[in-house]
Amino acid sequence: MTAAAKLLDDPANAVTDALRGLAAVHPELSVDLEHHVVARGDERRPGKVGLVSGGGSGHEPLHAGFVGLGMLDAAACGAVFTSPVPDQVLAATRAASSGAGVVHVVKNYTGDVLNFQMAAELADDEGIEVETVLVDDDVAVTDSLYTAGRRGTGGTLFVEKVLGAAAEKGLPLAEVAALGRDVVSRSRSFGVALSPCTTPGSDQPGFDLPPGEMELGIGIHGEPGRRRVPVPATGVAREVARTSVAAIDEDLPLAHQDLLLLVNGMGGTPLLELQVLAADVVDELSARGARVARALVGNHVTSLEMAGAMVSVCTTTPELLELWDAPVRTPALRWGA
Repeated sequence: MTAAAKLLDDPANAVTDALRGLAAVHPELSVDLEHHVVARGDERRPGKVGLVSGGGSGHEPLHAGFVGLGMLDAAACGAVFTSPVPDQVLAATRAASSGAGVVHVVKNYTGDVLNFQMAAELADDEGIEVETVLVDDDVAVTDSLYTAGRRGTGGTLFVEKVLGAAAEKGLPLAEVAALGRDVVSRSRSFGVALSPCTTPGSDQPGFDLPPGEMELGIGIHGEPGRRRVPVPATGVAREVARTSVAAIDEDLPLAHQDLLLLVNGMGGTPLLELQVLAADVVDELSARGARVARALVGNHVTSLEMAGAMVSVCTTTPELLELWDAPVRTPALRWGA
């Protein structure tokens, strides 16, 4: 078999070449091609808490696309679906540090957790204080091949946006980290796959999903979910909305809650379909007594070209909404700035 056709020059250099492209069209960013680290290119503000995240590539725009005013100060980009190594995370931490400490936003995958922990210890040796916020928002499964406990998925976007605004306001390190843990406790996600994805250079998909079936509770690397079911002949979006919201509501009761909502494409789902799903999700939430205060629809936390979607919610407060609404200017998310 031959490798799947992709818009690449050399599959082995996919991450480096993608970062070259990011640098070419976003000169406001500082892109370190040696360490695969993307950082803000503006002058660091003394006394501002730094915000760093990262993970395997293939989930774009997460995380590099969220570097900029009001979100991340730096992101470490691992190989496709592979955690960045400690030296990469340390380089990102140095790039984000301005003397007030750095918060690491870490998705709960074993490699990410271990490598960010090692990087935090190395940063501490250099006099950079690090706090870690672990994101584990996925309600689909408790343990998987990649994790101990819940996976970190779409809720990561809520954490990065809110903490980015808090750091811009000048909150101290301990408060920014505590706020991040609060946002994690309020966030839940559930994903569905309609097709698998194929990593660069591979001649076959990363997992098997026969035509006419969908995986409920999929992870962002194609990890198995709760179960595999036939795709309905009609009403697919309604069924995905019903299943996703029910799973979230079972874990975090949504009645009388004001919500941030993310209807997230997994990389291969057209916006037209995501908007159909969004309407059905809002209907499901309303039927359960919840109100959508703010919403995003689009491809934000992806899995290469996987077809499918993830529904993420975060229960909110006026204070959190103020931080959500605060100006943000990144390649992938911008408003008010």
